[in-house]
Amino acid sequence: MPAAHRRPKEAFHLAGLIPDTVLSIALMDPPEAIARLGLISYDLDFEDISLDLRAFTRAALRRVCEGTRAVARAAFEGSFHYEELLTDQVAQQVYGYCVSGTEPVAEWELATLRGEEWRSCVSEVRAALEALLSVSKSLDA
Repeated sequence: MPAAHRRPKEAFHLAGLIPDTVLSIALMDPPEAIARLGLISYDLDFEDISLDLRAFTRAALRRVCEGTRAVARAAFEGSFHYEELLTDQVAQQVYGYCVSGTEPVAEWELATLRGEEWRSCVSEVRAALEALLSVSKSLDA
């Protein structure tokens, strides 16, 4: 599987909105097998906090997953270490996710984000990430 490439800022001009800031951040301390894939986190910031970002979030997740095998997540600050991505410990910080070939999911209700059902969904996404890594390893063998 080829290493991920950083998408240009214009790739996130979605759903009629343009982020004020687009930063791409490499994950901290990834295992070697992950590092060579070039996983990237994007920090998309909007100064206007009154915006309804639900459609934008789904569009951004879809954009990151399109045209490749990928797993994407939208999360509040934190969880930049690979070992923490999409785990039970940070599940309530995750407010959106997408796995290639599926529709993106975005959730805004705090009660839902703190619930067991949401934690289970996030765990399934982590399993999809692990499966993606397994496929990549077998292709390299």
